[in-house]
Amino acid sequence: MASAAHIAFEAPDNHKAACLSKDRPIDLVHLARQTMGDKALEAEILQMFSRQARLLVQEIAIAETAGVTGLAHRLKGSANAIGAFKVSAAAGRLEAEPGDAAAMAALHSTIVEAENFITGLCR
Repeated sequence: MASAAHIAFEAPDNHKAACLSKDRPIDLVHLARQTMGDKALEAEILQMFSRQARLLVQEIAIAETAGVTGLAHRLKGSANAIGAFKVSAAAGRLEAEPGDAAAMAALHSTIVEAENFITGLCR
C-alpha cells in the first residue's frame, strides 16, 4: 500500500517542458519578465543586443588580455540581462581564460546562434 501512495503522489516527469525556453539561444520567458511582456520593447532590446555583441566581439579580437577580460565581462552582463544565457556562459569562460582560443571560438558560435535566433524573431 505504501508503494501505491508513493506512486500516486510523485511529481510527473515533465521537467523538460518547463525548461524549453532555457534551451533556446534567448530565454524568451526571462526576456518577457524583463520587458513586462512588451513585444515591441523585446524586439528593440534584442536588436540592440545583437549589434552590441557584434561590436564587442570585434573589440575583443583586437584587445590586449586585460581588455578582453573587461569586454567579456560587459558582454556577459548584457547577455544575462536579456536571457542569452549561452552567450553569457561563453563570455564568462573567455573572461576567466582571456587567451583561450577555444573560449573565443565558443563565444563566436553562441553569438552567431543568438543573432540567427533574433533575426528569425524580428522578421
